[in-house]
Amino acid sequence: MKSKNAISAYFSRLWLRMHAFVAYCSEGVWADPSKTFKVRLIKTINLSVNSFFDRGLQIKSMSLTYSTVLALVPAIALLVAIGRGFGLQDYLQNELYYFFPSQHKAISTALSFVDSYLSQASQGVFVGVGIIVLLWTVISLLSYIEDAFNSIWDVKTSRTIYQKVTDYIAICMMVPILMICSSGLSIFMSTTIQDNLSLPFLTPLINVILEISPLFLAWLAFTLSFFLIPNKKVSFRYAAISGLLCAVAFQILQLLFVNGQIYVSKYNAIYGSFAFLPLLLIWLQLSWMLLLCGCVLTYSLQNVFTFNFMGDIRGVSDNMWHSVSLIVMTIVVKRFLKKEKPLTMVEIASSYNLPIRMVGRVSETLVNAGLVYRVKIRNGVYGLTPAREVEDFNVEEFFRIYDGTGETKIIPDFEEIYADLLDILNPISEKAYLSFSSLLLRDLPIPSPGRIKAILQAKSN
Repeated sequence: MKSKNAISAYFSRLWLRMHAFVAYCSEGVWADPSKTFKVRLIKTINLSVNSFFDRGLQIKSMSLTYSTVLALVPAIALLVAIGRGFGLQDYLQNELYYFFPSQHKAISTALSFVDSYLSQASQGVFVGVGIIVLLWTVISLLSYIEDAFNSIWDVKTSRTIYQKVTDYIAICMMVPILMICSSGLSIFMSTTIQDNLSLPFLTPLINVILEISPLFLAWLAFTLSFFLIPNKKVSFRYAAISGLLCAVAFQILQLLFVNGQIYVSKYNAIYGSFAFLPLLLIWLQLSWMLLLCGCVLTYSLQNVFTFNFMGDIRGVSDNMWHSVSLIVMTIVVKRFLKKEKPLTMVEIASSYNLPIRMVGRVSETLVNAGLVYRVKIRNGVYGLTPAREVEDFNVEEFFRIYDGTGETKIIPDFEEIYADLLDILNPISEKAYLSFSSLLLRDLPIPSPGRIKAILQAKSN
C-alpha cells in the first residue's frame, strides 16, 4: 500500500514539475532577466515558434511558390543568357540536370521554352523590351522575397526602386556565377589536382571536400540571403548560424526530393511529364518555407533579449497604447534635450522594459503623425529624434496630434448624422485635453534604464 502511495506521489510531483516547466517555457521565461544559454535557447525557440504562426509563413511560402512558377522560365532564361555571355551555358544545363536527375525530358522541354523566350526577347519590335520584361519578372520575384523578409523583421520601408534594380541585378549576376564555380570547382579538384599531383593520400581529403562543397555553397547562399535581403542591419553571426541549419535541412530536403523523383518516375508511363509537377510544387513550397523559417530564426537570435512580452498585442487596451506612446515620445524628447544619441526602437524596448512590437507600432504612428523622424545612425540602423520644437511641448499637444493621426473622413456624412451625440462628447473631450496642458513632456518622470533593471532584478529575486 505504501509503495502504491509512493509511486502516486512520485508521478504527482513529476506532473507538477512538467507543468511548471511548460509554463516557464511558454510565459515565465519572458520575465527572466538572466542571459544564460538555457534562457537564450528557450526564448529563441519560443520566439521562433510564435513568430512562425504570427507571421503567416505558410501563406507567404504559397505566394512565393506561385510567383516562382510564373518567373521560372524567365529566371532560367536569365541564367542561360548570362551563362552564354561567359560561354558556360553547358555547365548551367548540367547543373539543372544534376538537380533534377530523373526529369531530363522535362528539363529539355523547359530549355526549349527558354531558347524560344530568348529569341523573342532579342528580336522584338522594340529593341531591348524583351530583356527589360525578363529582368522585371525576376526582379519582381526578388521584391516579393524582400517584402516577406521585411514583414518578419517588422520593417515598414522597402528599398528604393534604384536600390532594388541595382541590388537585384547584382544577385541575378551572382547566382549563375556561383553555380558555374560550384561545378568548375568540382571538376578542377576531381581531375586536375588529382591527375597532376602524385599524392595518393590527398585523394580521401579531396573526396571529402567534394562531398561537403554543396553544403558549403548552400550555407553561403542562405547566410547571404538572411544577411543582405532584409532592409535592416542584420548580424552576420546570427545569419551564419541560421544559414548552417538551413543548409543542412536543405540538403536533406534535396535528398528526399531526388529519391521522390525516382519514385514518381515509375508513374511517368501513366501521367507523362505531369507526374513531376506536383512534386516540384511541394518542393518549391517546402524550400520557401525553409528559407522563411531561417529568416525567423535569424530574427529571433538577434532580438531574443529585447522581447519581454509575448502576448497578443491586439488585446492591449487603448489606455495602455496611450501610455506607451507617451513614454516613447518622452524618452525621445528627453534624450534630445540632453543632446544624447538617438535610440533605436530595439534600444528603447530593451532599456525601458517595453514590448518591442508595441514600440514598433507606436513609433510608426509617431512618424506618420510628424512627431518624430527616423535618423540614420549607421548603415541600416535608424534612431528616433523629435520632428518638432520640444522645449515647451506639452502632453495636451501630444495627445491631440497622436489621437488625430489617421483617416477621419472614412464614413460619409458622419458628423451630420451623429451631430447631437458629438455635441455632447466634443466639449468633454476638449476639457480632457486641456487638463494636460500644464504637463510638459520634458518634466515627466521616466525611470532610468539602471533603475528599471534594479526593479526587475529585485522582483526576480
